[in-house]
Amino acid sequence: MAAPQSFLWSRRIFLTLLTVFVLLPVYVMVSSSLKPLEDVSEKFAWIPSGLTVRPYFDIWETVPLADYFMNSLIVAGAATVCSVTIAVFAAYAVSRYSFRGRRVFTVTVLSTQMFPGILFLLPLFLIYVNIGNATGIALFGSRAGLVLTYLTFSLPFSIWMLIGYFDSVPRDLDEAAKVDGCGPLGALFRVIVPAAIPGIVAVAVYAFMTAWGEVLFASVMTDDTTRTLAVGLQGYSTQNDVYWNQIMAASLVVSLPVVAGFLLLQRYLVTGLTAGAVK
Repeated sequence: MAAPQSFLWSRRIFLTLLTVFVLLPVYVMVSSSLKPLEDVSEKFAWIPSGLTVRPYFDIWETVPLADYFMNSLIVAGAATVCSVTIAVFAAYAVSRYSFRGRRVFTVTVLSTQMFPGILFLLPLFLIYVNIGNATGIALFGSRAGLVLTYLTFSLPFSIWMLIGYFDSVPRDLDEAAKVDGCGPLGALFRVIVPAAIPGIVAVAVYAFMTAWGEVLFASVMTDDTTRTLAVGLQGYSTQNDVYWNQIMAASLVVSLPVVAGFLLLQRYLVTGLTAGAVK
């Protein structure tokens, strides 16, 4: 039975309005990044009178954006690798084995998502400072300390999500792997992980995006040498002026890795929970 024309037109109008609503901020950013500073500071014009790519060159000179970019890439990459690695082993243990405290562990992991991240800011700051004073290990103001900070709120979600993915993989596949001579780790890496690729990719994307765009902890836990992009963008605002065109240009440049990664991995994100589990 064909849908009525009124429904089809309503759907088209709704999707068109939704597309305009989503793309409008992107257009404002792109157009503002291609304007001279004096044009951006004046009344906004939907159609730029003059275009220039100079802001895309100036962003690297106004602030050390390349250093901030490298810091963000190292921190976000390390946080993603650590989060996914730990979550895979933890989720596999919870999904496949029964042990004392298993339910308490899963409930505790889930309950950590109920607290706002700002509650952990002061405790982590004091812990890092005290560790540095007692052992000489400089976690405060270091990339390693920022990676550990991001693990406090990306790792619980990663574990909980992967538990559901691993539970969806039939246990018969584990038994078949053991019959073929695989141990627990062999079954994990040869059977469970390939079957849970969509979940692992989703966890990796979540961990990377969380670390890449986080501002609060990065503004407190870093110094001039370890500052990340999310904090470094504030450098385009000075006491004398705000370089709006450079802020827009830098924001677009900063967004490129996340957008490119999402486009490359989107086919995994939309794959079924057990895609490829049974051949």
